[in-house]
Amino acid sequence: MEKKRAQWSSKLGFILAAAGSAVGLGNIWKFPGRAYEGGGGSFLLIYLFIVVLLGIPLMLTELALGRASQTNIVNTFKKLGYKQHSWVGWIGVIGAFIITCYYSHVGGWVLRYVFSYAFEAPAIYRDSLGYFYNMLGLHADGTTSIPWTALFFAALFMLLNAVVIIRGVEGGIEKFNKFGMPALFLLLIILLIRSVTLPGAEAGVKYMLSLDLGKVTVNTFFSALGQAFYSLSIGMAILVTYGSYLSKSEDMIKNTAVVCGMDTLVAVLAGFIIVPAVFATLGSGEVGKGGGFAFVSLAGVFAEMPGGRIFGVLFYLLLLFAALTSSISLIESIVAFLTEEFGWTRKRTTIILCLILFLIGCLYTCSQAAIPLKGIWYDGVNGITHPALCDFMEYLTDRIMIPLCALGCCIFVGWVWKPESIIAEVEQSGFRFRLAKAYTVLIRFVAPAAILAILILSIFSGVTLS
Repeated sequence: MEKKRAQWSSKLGFILAAAGSAVGLGNIWKFPGRAYEGGGGSFLLIYLFIVVLLGIPLMLTELALGRASQTNIVNTFKKLGYKQHSWVGWIGVIGAFIITCYYSHVGGWVLRYVFSYAFEAPAIYRDSLGYFYNMLGLHADGTTSIPWTALFFAALFMLLNAVVIIRGVEGGIEKFNKFGMPALFLLLIILLIRSVTLPGAEAGVKYMLSLDLGKVTVNTFFSALGQAFYSLSIGMAILVTYGSYLSKSEDMIKNTAVVCGMDTLVAVLAGFIIVPAVFATLGSGEVGKGGGFAFVSLAGVFAEMPGGRIFGVLFYLLLLFAALTSSISLIESIVAFLTEEFGWTRKRTTIILCLILFLIGCLYTCSQAAIPLKGIWYDGVNGITHPALCDFMEYLTDRIMIPLCALGCCIFVGWVWKPESIIAEVEQSGFRFRLAKAYTVLIRFVAPAAILAILILSIFSGVTLS
């Protein structure tokens, strides 16, 4: 007797889980910096336009592929009768595997900083860069050591993922996101209120609402395109997997729009938290993006802010929920493939997979301080050490594998399986696809062109879009 496939127990459960997969660290520590560089309100308008024009159709495509096949991303193409296109699914699964190796360790760093701001905030304020490097085993006197603290918290972060995933789709992932996503939004609202009420924050709010067209360049459009593309979990096996747990009665268009809207709302709220807070404490021009900004530069904001320690704890809790909801979805997409392809149990698969992911990720963390991999994974350039393994893993996934997987899905749906098949799958729920013609043009021509632009710029121009 064939085992019944897991399904989301409710529409809300799916929406929160899918939104959780999309909401990640990039929404919170990259979007504000990009919005600042792009002229505030000008960037927001461009970003919203791209999400509507490309984000929703691409997400709908991957979710519909999953629901149509009712299986993991690799087997999706086999089940639909196009086994030769399974390479697209393999890129998605392998990409998710590599991403999780380092993402889980960055999640561990975030978890560490929740405790750091609760108990060691003065030490961070004194030397935020030194504190961060010390956590990674790189000390002020030039010596290095095994970063046991970072590794411990990465293991704890991975354990949290495993506990949720072992409990299954409905009992684990859905239940966690029903708690995690409301908690994330509650933290966002608390931080937003605190940020915009700081003395001097109004300048940052005005900047985020202004249309500074003088700062809008071609790079602004590509920056918004890259942010939207990577923020929505496109090309990572996640959406196809989550779509495969969807009931045939669900309104996929409405659900997709809601998920994209929630993801965008988190990013915009993060912008209205970070930019006004930086304006109020450090002044304009200090808004950065990425891990260096989040772990190092923001310490200056918290140090200057009344109640900054509490603000810091809440901020890193926000990052923690964002990291967890994303990493859970990444691991689930791999677990779904392994359990369905090889018939392994969910519990055994999750435990072994999480252990392997953690151990490989240890190389990523240790390479930050060349422990013990000097000369193999680590380079010295002009006397300055450089984490080669870190760059390679992120380059491979962000600049090559994710765009290739998304491009493969677009080509498959646009020219092989045909848009009519997606339209039929969407309308199977009894809801008419009113923009079917526009969708066909977008998925055949506009989306592939945009993804190719991301791919070419990322690989050949050195522009970082992820």
